[in-house]
Amino acid sequence: MSEQRFGEFVVVRKDGHVAELVLDRPKAMNAVSSEMARSLGAACDALAADASVRVTVLTSSNDRAFCVGADLKERNSFTDAELVRQRPTARAAYTGVLELPMPTVAAVHGFALGGGFELALACDVIVADGTAVVGLPEVSVGVIPGGGGTQLLPRRVGAARAAELVFTARRVEAAEARELGLVDLLAEDARTGALELAGRIAVNSPVGLRAAKKAMRLGQGLDLRAGLEVEDAAWRSVAFSGDRAEGVAAFNEKRKPEWPGE
Repeated sequence: MSEQRFGEFVVVRKDGHVAELVLDRPKAMNAVSSEMARSLGAACDALAADASVRVTVLTSSNDRAFCVGADLKERNSFTDAELVRQRPTARAAYTGVLELPMPTVAAVHGFALGGGFELALACDVIVADGTAVVGLPEVSVGVIPGGGGTQLLPRRVGAARAAELVFTARRVEAAEARELGLVDLLAEDARTGALELAGRIAVNSPVGLRAAKKAMRLGQGLDLRAGLEVEDAAWRSVAFSGDRAEGVAAFNEKRKPEWPGE
C-alpha cells in the first residue's frame, strides 16, 4: 500500500487498483476550509490522471463525522470580496470529486451535512452505516446548497422529495436515509462496506468501467434516443480496446482476465 498527503488535511492511499481518498481534518470534523478545499482539488486532479486506479473510495479519519460541510468559522471571518474569491476554490473541490473518471464510492459514517453530504452525492454510490446522519441544512444559515446539492439531490430522489429536504433543512438518520434513497447501501461499518464494494468493482475492466460511468453521466437527463447515442459512442470507444480483446479471450479460455487497461 502507498500513501500520499495533499496538504495537511487530505490523504490518498492506494492498495492495488483501489484508491482511498481520506478527509483528514478530524479536529474540525472535516469542515471544509479553503486549505482543505485546495488539497481535495489537488488530490482529485492526481487521481484523475492515474490510469492504475479503477475505483476511488471517499472516507473520513474522524470517528464521529464523514464531513460537516463548509468551515463556517472561516466563512464568518470573510469579507464579501474574500467570499467571492474563495468560491472557485470551493467549487473545484466538489467538482473534483464529481468529475473523477473512475467509479467512486462514499463511505458515510456519522454526520454528512451540507457540503459533506454534497461530497457524498458527488460519488456514484453511497455506503452508510447505522451512525449516519445526512442532510442539506444550508437554508437554515441563509444560503443554499452550493456544492452541487440542488442539482444532484433531485436527480437522486426526485424533485419533490429533494425540495422537502432542502427547504426544511432537516437531518435524516441512516434507516430513513436508505428508505428515501439518500444513501444506497447500509453496512455494519461504512468504510469496510465501501472498500468491499470497491474490491468487487475493481476486478472489472478499467476501460469498461470508465466508459460505462461516462455514458451514464453524459446520458442523464437526455431523452432516450439521445441517451442511446451517448451509449453507442461509449461502446465504440471500448469495442476495439485491448481490454475488450482480453475480456473475450479470458471468457472463452475460462480464466481470469489480465486487463491491459487500454
